[in-house]
Amino acid sequence: MDRHALHAALMEAAIPGGYYRIEGVHEPVPTPPDFLFVRRAADGGWETGAYERGRDEVLAHHPDEAAACAHLLRLLV
Repeated sequence: MDRHALHAALMEAAIPGGYYRIEGVHEPVPTPPDFLFVRRAADGGWETGAYERGRDEVLAHHPDEAAACAHLLRLLV
């Protein structure tokens, strides 16, 4: 699963768009006060995490986009 497929799955599951941010695919405006995210990590891998009160908390590091997307899907569905 890539980021576009993840977004489609979340929309199909009727998960509100303000609950998550998918780097480069779904970036809600205005930025919600808290949400879960998937993004590229500085080391070239991928991260899933939570944004709350202006701070990012990385929950897990993943070796590839597919693993990160699967993790975010499990967290939200």
